[in-house]
Amino acid sequence: MPVVDPIAVTDLIVEAGAEEALPRFRQLAEHEVERKASGELVTVADHAVEARLTRRLSELLPGSLVVGEEAVEADPRVLTRFDRDAYVWIIDPIDGTGNFAQGRAVFAVMVGLVRGRELLGGWIHDPIAGVTALAESGSGAVLRDNEGSESPLRVLPPAPLGEMTGALNAGTFGSKELARTLERNRRRLSTLKGLHCAGQDYLRLARGEMHFLLFSKTKPWDHVPGLVIHREAGGFGQLLEGRAYEPTDIASFGILMAPDRGTWRALKTQLLAE
Repeated sequence: MPVVDPIAVTDLIVEAGAEEALPRFRQLAEHEVERKASGELVTVADHAVEARLTRRLSELLPGSLVVGEEAVEADPRVLTRFDRDAYVWIIDPIDGTGNFAQGRAVFAVMVGLVRGRELLGGWIHDPIAGVTALAESGSGAVLRDNEGSESPLRVLPPAPLGEMTGALNAGTFGSKELARTLERNRRRLSTLKGLHCAGQDYLRLARGEMHFLLFSKTKPWDHVPGLVIHREAGGFGQLLEGRAYEPTDIASFGILMAPDRGTWRALKTQLLAE
């Protein structure tokens, strides 16, 4: 029995994107874009989407808690909500805020659902394209358009390392050590340019547009939704240290997604070679 109706969650996310994000896209005033202490950008759209989804998702699943990216920025103690025995929504209101702020149509609204260490559900909504990738644990992954039509998502099958493509994201806000290692080894593989938006990169992965994906930044709002969708689409992903990702893994060394466990090991060996 599902914890919550995944389509009802999808509808709330689509609504938030349509009513809070899209009207502000390419309409931001200078004072509506700020820089966080970390150096990352935040806009009024981030705050508006997160506020709406925090309220609506809490109503949809009574007793649930919320960990939103901007709420954590304001008060890091919000992360202790993962320690309780409760369902917790994870919200990235505008993933790819830098793109959004610059008027580039490469952003997403992302929501995950967890309980303890278990990743239960994931939603990645592209407001521009009008599609949402969604998945529940054990139920597969689908791409749903705003009219309700669905198609299954499936990752690409394993292939020889030299024939696979993927994106390696190790920029300003992730592990500097990993970034240096990847810069040395990225020529061992065929890499695509990252989109500066985890949600859009996860969509490429789940739609079978590339084989692998790596990030040095491991915040839960960037990864829980995509990890669930990738897993339910047939893929395998875990931390580079060799264990499953957990919502509290906010500062791990890095995370890698691949078609299966064997390919994951081979990719890790290539990427982290001395």
